[in-house]
Amino acid sequence: EHEDTGLLLQPLLEGQNYGAAAADGTQCPSVSVSRNNPAKRDCLVVAVLCFGNLINFIDWFIVPGILLDIQKYFGLSDGKTGLLQTVFTLCYMLAAPIFGYLGDRYNRKIILGAGIFFWSGVTLGSSFITESHYRIFVLSRGLVGIGSASYSTIAPTIIADLFEEGKRTTVLSIFYIFIPVGSGCGYMLAAGMAKSTGDWHWAFRVTPCMGGLALLLLILLVPHRIQRKTAAHRALSISSTIRRADAEPDAHRTAKTTWCQDVGSLVKNCSFVCSSLGLTAMAFVTGALGMWMPLFLYRAQVVQGIVPPCLQESCNSSNSLIFGGITIGTGILGIIAGAEAARRLRKINNKADPLICATSMFISALCLYIALMVAQTNILSTFIFIAFGELFLSVNWAVVTDILLYVVTPRRQSTAIALQILVSHLLGDAGSPYLIGVISNAIQNKNIPSLQWSFRSMQYSFVICAFVGVFGGSFYLLTSFYIEEDRKEAQR
Repeated sequence: EHEDTGLLLQPLLEGQNYGAAAADGTQCPSVSVSRNNPAKRDCLVVAVLCFGNLINFIDWFIVPGILLDIQKYFGLSDGKTGLLQTVFTLCYMLAAPIFGYLGDRYNRKIILGAGIFFWSGVTLGSSFITESHYRIFVLSRGLVGIGSASYSTIAPTIIADLFEEGKRTTVLSIFYIFIPVGSGCGYMLAAGMAKSTGDWHWAFRVTPCMGGLALLLLILLVPHRIQRKTAAHRALSISSTIRRADAEPDAHRTAKTTWCQDVGSLVKNCSFVCSSLGLTAMAFVTGALGMWMPLFLYRAQVVQGIVPPCLQESCNSSNSLIFGGITIGTGILGIIAGAEAARRLRKINNKADPLICATSMFISALCLYIALMVAQTNILSTFIFIAFGELFLSVNWAVVTDILLYVVTPRRQSTAIALQILVSHLLGDAGSPYLIGVISNAIQNKNIPSLQWSFRSMQYSFVICAFVGVFGGSFYLLTSFYIEEDRKEAQR
């Protein structure tokens, strides 16, 4: 069923707010929740979307939270261990354009619900995989990535339809706060369940229950049809074109042409391209940190003699708990600080958003490099500089999304988000966990096996992330040269 079908029965007002009353005082017929209180209804919808985003990223970071246990259970090298997150991200990014296409044309509530149901079921099933079926475990992570892509692609566009630009940054900040919160909770949930039960498999049996609750809330509280902020005739044209697809062969070519035109227009948008490359650098760094940092901290502590090597059934998970807490705290603070800085600085500089992103990326890269250099001698300083590095990375999450939403026309936003996800993950965190692991393996193979080289191999491979962060900051600087013109073009 097409999401815009119901809109054919009434005139559309371009730019009309989600669920707002028409000029003559009539209510949009698609409203099914809190009809007489649009503000309350919108808050409920955002709350449901935020809860889903929380579960999404908890699932994403369960594996890194118990990486040492998984590596020991399956007997994996660093390279094969990194492959787990790489397969997840590859499937995530390849599915994103498909869901972007569907999200621009079909009912977004149905797509979100199907995604939650799918990834929750696969996560539960992966908790029963034994040590002799490592390949099936890898496959399960890829399937979870497909389910996650449906959510990350579509949910932000619903928020964009709920709120005007002034409030949108604030609401997006709240939504994206659940990226670091969910990531940190993933580490802490995984480590906590492994420690309390003595079996890391139980870490994969909690989020499916949360996913069931999210699906129920989605069904009860989110309207079935969500009115889009887009040109009326364009929306009618797309809907009618797709509905005629089965009866008229030419409609297939029309829909395909529309997709190609959308992509071609986005590629010509310099602000979109440069900010997406900056986000790619962010994804590269966060993907490597998210996968390997707890294990890196553990190896640093082993070298310093703070903890013994893991020889028991359940390994020490304190680093995952601490790193998860740091991720939550710095993520919340960073996203709020970034949104507030953007809100204030936009009043005096139209290029404030990309300049904020560039500055934070440069500072984050410096902090990460210092953290790596002091890891062998002072673990406390390492934690401090990692915290600052994550803090400045988190500044960018909501700001980057807001850049996309005001330099891209509303009808192309789902497609733009999908393409951004594809590029940022293809060149970013899809490869960085595996690349770090492969480089670490190569360094270890060239030296005598020892605890010292086990640590140094990871330390040297991590240095790549600091340099990638500098490239990311440079792309955001380039964005600042084009953003004013592209924003005006999108408004026209």
